Amino acid sequence: MSAPDPEATRAVRRLRRDALPELLRQIHDPPRALFLRGRAAVEVLAQPAVAVVGARACSPYGAQVARLLGRELAAAGLVVVSGLARGVDGEAHRGALEAEGETVAVLGCGIDRDYPAAHAELARRICERGLVVSEYEPGVAPAPWRFPARNRIIAGLAAVTVIVEARERSGALITADFALEDGREVFAVPGEITGALAAGTNRLLRQGATPLTSADDVLELFGLSSSQRPRAPAVGAAAAAVLEQLADSASSADELAHATGLEPGPRAAALAELEVAGIAVEADGRYRGVVRPG
Repeated sequence: MSAPDPEATRAVRRLRRDALPELLRQIHDPPRALFLRGRAAVEVLAQPAVAVVGARACSPYGAQVARLLGRELAAAGLVVVSGLARGVDGEAHRGALEAEGETVAVLGCGIDRDYPAAHAELARRICERGLVVSEYEPGVAPAPWRFPARNRIIAGLAAVTVIVEARERSGALITADFALEDGREVFAVPGEITGALAAGTNRLLRQGATPLTSADDVLELFGLSSSQRPRAPAVGAAAAAVLEQLADSASSADELAHATGLEPGPRAAALAELEVAGIAVEADGRYRGVVRPG
């Protein structure tokens, strides 16, 4: 369990209920106060925002989608809200930061703690460009019941909630329920009908959630264009050829060799270049692009 951070405690700001952003005040059970830390102005909480949440133990595909959404929504000027958890939440925050956009992390513990502790560095980066917030004052330890309660704030800060992956009893579905109760738009990413990680999202789709096929589906609701979509930075010819292939589908090293004709040495160098640039990731022996080719 993460210990309280004295420096974080000193940087805490407190918003009274009457000073909360309007969307959050409108929910059924708004927090009595909201504690904040980070360099962004409080007004960030009132800017157009999208919540991106999902499974902690997400698939490589779920991680790819969450990071792409975080990048593209933030690049278009939307604030990305999530819960700092492992998996989908963390990837959504990382994508927003990579686009040099603003992101808000909502904690289920005291504002002076980074939970999970493994995301302490991610929380520090979020504080540099956005905010970490909690309804719990410094010193409050994480507890299982606090996280479902935290989810109402995630949904309450956003006009739109996107569920990337969710098991049948996922906490992300609680966030979706809160969003629906508050009259907010809910999107779900379709998944394989045989996959447990898609059971929750596919159920949302059966119940009337809007299928999400790209960030454009969300941007249209805000009257925004995808023209600001982040593109891959300039890379070498071999790396560009590999990224073009990854835009079509996740691929193994052997599949990339067949598709690109690259020899093992240049292929390995191209993959290393893409990974160092943060525009491709490897999991379970397969590579995925997290930025569209430019």
